[in-house]
Amino acid sequence: MLTGAAGRPACSGHTDLSWKDTMTTTNSPDGPNALPGDHQLTDQEHKRLSAGAVGLVGVLFMAVANAAPITAMTFNVPIAIGYGNGIGAPGGFLFATIVLTIFAVGYAAMSKYITTTGAFYGFISQGLGQIPGMVSGLLATFCYVIFEASLLGGFAYFAKLYFLDPAGISVSWAAIAILGAIVIGVFGYFKITITAGILSVTLVAEVLLLLALGISVLVKGGPDGFMVAETLSPVAAFTDLPEGAFGTGAAAGVAAIGVFFAFWSWVGFETTAVYGEESKDPKRVVPRATIIAVVGLGVFYTFISWMVVVGNGAAGSVETAAGASPADLFLNLTTANLGAPLTVIYKLLVVIGSFACAMAFQNAAPRYLYALGRESASPFLRRTIGTVHPKHGSPANAGILQAVITVLILLYFAQFVTMTDGDGNPTPDLVPYVYVYGLLAVVGTAVILILQTMTSAAVISFFWVKKVHKGNVITTLICPIIGGLGMVYVLVLLWQNRAFALGAAAESWIWTWAPFYILVMIVIGIVYSLWVKKSHPEIYDEIGRTTLEEAHERV
Repeated sequence: MLTGAAGRPACSGHTDLSWKDTMTTTNSPDGPNALPGDHQLTDQEHKRLSAGAVGLVGVLFMAVANAAPITAMTFNVPIAIGYGNGIGAPGGFLFATIVLTIFAVGYAAMSKYITTTGAFYGFISQGLGQIPGMVSGLLATFCYVIFEASLLGGFAYFAKLYFLDPAGISVSWAAIAILGAIVIGVFGYFKITITAGILSVTLVAEVLLLLALGISVLVKGGPDGFMVAETLSPVAAFTDLPEGAFGTGAAAGVAAIGVFFAFWSWVGFETTAVYGEESKDPKRVVPRATIIAVVGLGVFYTFISWMVVVGNGAAGSVETAAGASPADLFLNLTTANLGAPLTVIYKLLVVIGSFACAMAFQNAAPRYLYALGRESASPFLRRTIGTVHPKHGSPANAGILQAVITVLILLYFAQFVTMTDGDGNPTPDLVPYVYVYGLLAVVGTAVILILQTMTSAAVISFFWVKKVHKGNVITTLICPIIGGLGMVYVLVLLWQNRAFALGAAAESWIWTWAPFYILVMIVIGIVYSLWVKKSHPEIYDEIGRTTLEEAHERV
């Protein structure tokens, strides 16, 4: 049973709680869940995040903004249709909805008992032990860090393509992306409610425009009817696009690509747990936000991708998606159904949506850095990235570090990555789309799938091996097994079709060396954990175990 540490009684509405008062201790085979505040966290406000800063809506908006609906639809649906499962792409999104919902059930069950800004890091440490926990912390930090750079690459590419170049404004993509990183870093420095408010506005605008487009098709119909069996069935989802489909001259596709890009579209929903320590009533907010985000995105993605196929028709969908301007799959339909002015707004929201998504990852990544820092064996890291801003309650130092890393990543691609067309002419403007956005997103998504697989195992271990709490056989055993197997399946699909998925970036060292540097991070996590266990056993007990346990709702 969990037993709380001694301290002041918790009163309803009282937020001045010390970490020592809210930590728990549990005996487990790999060591106790020590009071993870005994050694570095005190009553000082600058040691903990801003409790009760956001509610269900705020957490939900930040998590869904991570998934960036307009970016996911505009970027991923054309690839799925033109190079994957053709008009069966909506079926791929439906399949992903089912698998991710099953995974989310176990993830949400874990979040009812563990509230930690470390999310994957904390869940896996509690379920599988400190060593896997440390490994997961490093992997999670890595993927969220590169996701921000990835989205800023997309932001810069579309800002130039849709607005700056047509206006005759000549500026490099790197300058746009780096300016975006600096602006995002400034927002992340302040209280989380500022970012949550910005993301709420952009997300609502994205969803409303896409819904308007989808409903317009639902009302008007399409040239080939609604094609339910051809688009939404499981058979369609796993059917390769045939060469010359519908008389278009399209090259043959691989259904696995369509399925993988569908899963890619959800990346970020799991960040609901990252904001647990800053949410009101986290035991209710995080599980609810997780399920709502997964199911809501799934229904939305499936509907929008289906309506886009219907609106363009079978041949039109494949031809446009495999053409030189795949985004026209959405833009042409918007012009035809909603009018040219809304097409301009659509383009603007693609740019803003990419920026907002990068901002959401700037929220998530520093919180992982903070979670690792506050439990570090290094006093310097505890004093720097392991603390929060005394006024704003944000992981400000970790956010500054994240911004610096993002700028360095962008500078690397600007200085050392080049592209040419078929005639050998340089095409620098494609670098932010093909390499920064595409390559980094695929690498990060692969790591997320690994973490989700580990989390499924951690849920089973937490409830059924360690038996820390009594678990429901469906939500904490069957669902994690099915969800974990689903993640492994998608990882296998990605690896088997890696060259096809990455296109021109398939030969980049960033991808070819990915197994190596992921393995290096795993080894570093293991070696560091073993060293801490031997040299600083009291700190080892803290790894991934800093959790917030409160019996009342924060207001």
